[in-house]
Amino acid sequence: MNILSDIITYIRRIIKSPSNTVINDNLIIDYINRFWIMDVDARIQTFDFKTKYQFLTVPGFDRYNMPLYDIQIEPGAQTISSYPVYQGFMNPCYVDGIQVNLHTVKNEFTNVFPSIVQRTLIVEKGNGTAGPYTFTIPISPNNQTPLNVPLNYILRGHVDLSGVIATKDNNDPPIVTDAEILSLDNFIQDVPVMYVFPAVYITANNLDGSSIVVSDSGQFLQNNLNYGLLMEIGKAPNGNLPLTNGPSPNYSTTQNTINYFNGKVQNLYFPTAIPEGVDINVQCYFIQSGFPRNILFSNNTLTFRSPPDKQYLVELDAYLTPAAFLSTSQAVPFGYMSEYIARGAARKILSDTGDVEQFQFYEQLFREQEMLVWKRSQRQFTATRTQTLYSLGANTKFGSNNNYSGTR
Repeated sequence: MNILSDIITYIRRIIKSPSNTVINDNLIIDYINRFWIMDVDARIQTFDFKTKYQFLTVPGFDRYNMPLYDIQIEPGAQTISSYPVYQGFMNPCYVDGIQVNLHTVKNEFTNVFPSIVQRTLIVEKGNGTAGPYTFTIPISPNNQTPLNVPLNYILRGHVDLSGVIATKDNNDPPIVTDAEILSLDNFIQDVPVMYVFPAVYITANNLDGSSIVVSDSGQFLQNNLNYGLLMEIGKAPNGNLPLTNGPSPNYSTTQNTINYFNGKVQNLYFPTAIPEGVDINVQCYFIQSGFPRNILFSNNTLTFRSPPDKQYLVELDAYLTPAAFLSTSQAVPFGYMSEYIARGAARKILSDTGDVEQFQFYEQLFREQEMLVWKRSQRQFTATRTQTLYSLGANTKFGSNNNYSGTR
């Protein structure tokens, strides 16, 4: 039984178009996908789409974007661009099986875990040239290879979810490949300014008092994620620029990068010459890494405090954004939703074609199906009793039925 084929047939009955002459199957599948991936998750939260998102942290990385689906191709070669795999995250949240706090209000999180900028540090003097300059930030953690905990880290710049989409490559964080370096591609300029959040700033002054500023880009080298690529800060929308003469494909002679692991800035070329004797300064965030006990979800990004010092298994509750139906040979995952999907897609077609009379006639039937689909989830949601002050759930210090079993 091919449920998707049955949905297409049912849509044709509703819109009174039994053949491909007026509207072909590929276009109908496009309307089904529009309803399925754009409308359903916004209209109703179904229990069948409640799931768990889990991933492993990377040592030193404190920010992780919500994952994206890869670009999908519908029948007829129509492209479905990237969109989030999940609709959002919610409690409970666990790190290595230990429940931790999940915040969604930014100021509540930052009041407890403020990102205090390390005082301005003088790291070098200008020599009348643009570079290269090599120096080590004096607060550098002096970590050794291989990694051994506990670790201190200089926090890294970050490219958010919209910036990842702009790279046209579903990698988080964005990785600069050997091929891009050799071809001198503008991988820095591809990401709009408003989606980049630097964490390291290297500054100096011109003789006229104007500032010379270089920052990290939230992009990392392919062969070593501890190397962040430095850039010249520009104006929106795409004003950020790669620095001159780098980076080099030969990573032992890495240019225009910062090593967050040991604090070394290597072969840095500024956009303009630094006057003789002028201070070169660094501002950054220096933080002790460890076991993350608090997570902030904001701007489609998960921020960890403390930043992880090793790989931890993170698990959060989430609602899945359904993937597209790509061909008639792929069945709808939940057959009980088939009539709801058919009526929802037909509703979009009738709206676009301006068939107001048919739209109004079928609207009540569409909403009836929506309530039937929601009723299935409602029964599951209401199967668990809502806990009160006098009825704390099992496995609490009071136990069930308010029978005390712990210490006060």
